[in-house]
Amino acid sequence: MKMGQSLVSRTWVYGAPLLLVQLIIGCSPSAPEQNSGRAEANVAVLAETSAVAEDKKLVVAFGDSLFAGYNLDQDQGFAPALERSLSAQGLAVRVLNAGVSGDTSAAGLQRLAFTLDGLDRKPDLVIVGLGANDMLRGLSPRATRANLEAILTELKKRDIPTMLTGMVAAPNMGTDYAAAFNPIYPELAEEFGVPLYPFFLEGVIGNRALLLPDGMHPNDRGVNAIVSRVSPMIAAGLEG
Repeated sequence: MKMGQSLVSRTWVYGAPLLLVQLIIGCSPSAPEQNSGRAEANVAVLAETSAVAEDKKLVVAFGDSLFAGYNLDQDQGFAPALERSLSAQGLAVRVLNAGVSGDTSAAGLQRLAFTLDGLDRKPDLVIVGLGANDMLRGLSPRATRANLEAILTELKKRDIPTMLTGMVAAPNMGTDYAAAFNPIYPELAEEFGVPLYPFFLEGVIGNRALLLPDGMHPNDRGVNAIVSRVSPMIAAGLEG
């Protein structure tokens, strides 16, 4: 598969194994903190939804810290930046932030139904961005795939249009891990017939000017760079 092969060939710039350890610590909070963040995110989604006008498309950004706007001001994360970009393209849309820092694919699957059931109407699009924490923790790619497959299955069962954003294994994880992890996203996108943005951090990872000091999460400029790349695909899906 050409798309899968291109994903496997991509590289991240980490510099040293020690930095990878720092990224794992920074990206993976302890269980109590993660549970607290998940509850807060769900409350935020439920509160925000009541303000979504019927004439606006409803998009839910369902992911981890890369979606949540980790260490950014409330208006600088992926969801608000994407909403501004889509609005600038003439779309009446509300993008809800359902990102939770530290979430693995298993944690995302666990809260999916609760999040969807808390909305007052069916989303016009759910963007799924999970798996980075699975990779950083060295979790089984087979388990990651199963969790993402279950998420996509639930969204399909509810007849909710879906888009998938991909992740790529850091070189430090080794070639065997990358060979098992990287094809997950293109293969699932093909299996479920959903659009795929192959690598969420494309053009950002490795560029210190676009990253927070942890070298992993995008700063506000990095978020805008990501949105400029992914929003045309999202806009096309909403208009279709």
